[in-house]
Amino acid sequence: MITDFDDFSLWMYCIVEDTYRQVSHLFPRPGPASLCSDSELMAMALIGECKGWDTELSLLSEWSRHRHLFPYIPTQSRFNRRRRGLMHAFNLVRGVVLRLLDLAQDRQCCIDSLPLPVVQFHLVPGASKEWAINGATFGRVSSKKQTIFGYKMQLLVTLGGVILDFELALAPANVTDLQAGYELLEEHTDLDAVADKGYISKPVAQALEQGNGVCLMTVPRANQKRQLPPRVAERINRVRQIIETVNAQLVDQFNLQQNHAHTFRGLCARLYTKLTAHTLCIYINRLLGKADFLHIKQLAFPI
Repeated sequence: MITDFDDFSLWMYCIVEDTYRQVSHLFPRPGPASLCSDSELMAMALIGECKGWDTELSLLSEWSRHRHLFPYIPTQSRFNRRRRGLMHAFNLVRGVVLRLLDLAQDRQCCIDSLPLPVVQFHLVPGASKEWAINGATFGRVSSKKQTIFGYKMQLLVTLGGVILDFELALAPANVTDLQAGYELLEEHTDLDAVADKGYISKPVAQALEQGNGVCLMTVPRANQKRQLPPRVAERINRVRQIIETVNAQLVDQFNLQQNHAHTFRGLCARLYTKLTAHTLCIYINRLLGKADFLHIKQLAFPI
């Protein structure tokens, strides 16, 4: 049972340490061992994301008050550099935990996009050219009736609320959901994927069904001849609410759309950290049960 922040931090560190040990050989570090191990640094970053400490300055400032948990606090520049170097390690840890999660074995999923602005609209003319080199573009977000400069991240979420997969680099903001979603779904097999009307395409649905065994289900537009029975359409729309809930968690609790990165690599490091933190919280939830997770939400998630 988790009763305070120290308990939550211990749980998170133990999970990271146990899972990172399985992939640590892929991330050798030259020179003597750091006083702050890779597992400790990753745990500090993941716990910080749960708490809403999403800048290095606020994160390290807060951890300086908890030196009984992590005695050695790296400098801001060293922390930032090491987290970027370990960004794929975060994702591998997430993958290891996914294999342990029963909810991640669900073959019924939802797919949707989440806009990720990287530079405020009025600052784009003076923005670093690196963003454009790495595919950031202007794109229209119809749900918010606004234009952003950045990316659209595709998310594949199980009906249990677990982020099964995601795609960023292939989805700049001007790429349609249908194109980016197809590229993500064709990496999977034997799935039922529910999507909104932005993913409607008979040729794409047929290609996924025949090539991957993926059934892409959408509610037809009102002007289409073939319509689903009202109960089926209502069921699909109800199921889609799970990905809306996950998107809201990522935006409101993990500040996913507040970009503090100055480079594409830094953005990826932050995204991997946030998505891994989300998965690990669900994993702890399954280990301890829903009653205990209420304590975790109070301790880890910002109010």
